[in-house]
Amino acid sequence: MAILIKNIKALIQVEEKFRPNVSGKEMASLPTVKDAWIFIDEGRIIDFGTKDSYEIRLPAGQAGIMNHEKSTHKLTSSPAQQLTTIDATGKLVFPSFCDSHTHLVYAGSREIEYIDKIKGLSYEEIARRGGGILNSAKRLHKASEEELVEHALARLNEIMMLGTGAVEIKSGYGLSVEDELKMLRVVRRLKEISPLTVVATFLGAHALPEEYKGRQDEFVDLVINEMIPQVAAEGLADYIDVFCDRGFFTPEDTDRILLAGMKYGMRPKIHANELEYSGGIQVGVKYNALSVDHLEYTGDEEIKCLLGSETMPTILPGAAFFLGLQHAPVRKMMDAGLPLAMASDFNPGSSPSGNMQFILSLACINYRMLPEEAINAVTLNSAYAMGVSEELGTIARGKKANLFITRPIPGYEFMPYAYGSNKVETVILGGKVITNQGLRITE
Repeated sequence: MAILIKNIKALIQVEEKFRPNVSGKEMASLPTVKDAWIFIDEGRIIDFGTKDSYEIRLPAGQAGIMNHEKSTHKLTSSPAQQLTTIDATGKLVFPSFCDSHTHLVYAGSREIEYIDKIKGLSYEEIARRGGGILNSAKRLHKASEEELVEHALARLNEIMMLGTGAVEIKSGYGLSVEDELKMLRVVRRLKEISPLTVVATFLGAHALPEEYKGRQDEFVDLVINEMIPQVAAEGLADYIDVFCDRGFFTPEDTDRILLAGMKYGMRPKIHANELEYSGGIQVGVKYNALSVDHLEYTGDEEIKCLLGSETMPTILPGAAFFLGLQHAPVRKMMDAGLPLAMASDFNPGSSPSGNMQFILSLACINYRMLPEEAINAVTLNSAYAMGVSEELGTIARGKKANLFITRPIPGYEFMPYAYGSNKVETVILGGKVITNQGLRITE
């Protein structure tokens, strides 16, 4: 399908020269083209510009042709396809959000634990009572792969229509060889049937199963000697993760697990410093983790460690909001010159929402980020944090055509400002317009 979107009020996050990410003061810069058009063909962004730089001709029986008045080349849509034109008068076009941290494959909500939180129980207290991750593990064990796919697909449909075009999905509710493999096979199936770009992360060390209480080293051995080889043998994971924090896994455990995963080609991504100064950031940087995520407890030592590394600090505002945690020192981190990504942490226990529009709003409301900084954090930098910035995260020639058109809004500042409404009107993924009827499982 060839698509021309014309009369765009503003084309947001355009890129003329590839940038893997932006950091520090650069995060306050958001390249924009006003009064714009964009041309898409065969799933790719072909070109874009200002509204007076093109002319459309549609010869009878032929595909559309774009003649650029201010350039010497021509763009022709695919021979077998007609040109679809979308009038975006008064509307903005964004690259789709990239959600680089989710746990959206799960087998049931945990609203009873939410009531426990209201009554004053902490995340750790709920976990010690057999709730939290262990509760999700019990439910997932009983669910079939087909049930998990159906429920996860409904969640993907929801976030897709809210503007997300790429998502990382972790395992970690299995906590056994069989169930971790089951989760990752579900993610593989979602990759096959969803138009979203999906990457998979193996998180076998998410929590300690009840039967291994007092025998944590033995469970770490299980992750290393049985889970990782079987995950790798089936090619089920792009990355490996560990929950390195107080009450979960130690830096020493994390060190062992990451080293084992890297031997099988899985680059690290780390849960770190959500509950305490855990050392997780340092071990993540040591092993060149693609990202270290949560980061509520980040001090001068952690910032110094991250500076100059290739590891993306990733903040999860939804979890901090839902659990009432202290906020990561975002301004201090950016002032020091760090890049920042933001993701939803969509999961049933600590962040039961994958709405990246809300994450964008929380970035501005709770973390005092400028709209430009926040948009960079949920597009380009979050694309980097899931390893897809060469394909997604910006409006750039040759990149995959994952983008959305807003309803008529005053400007990009309105996106975080109007935190309670869906500003997305039209979703385009892989160069195809997606309807809100939802995807279905097909054989």
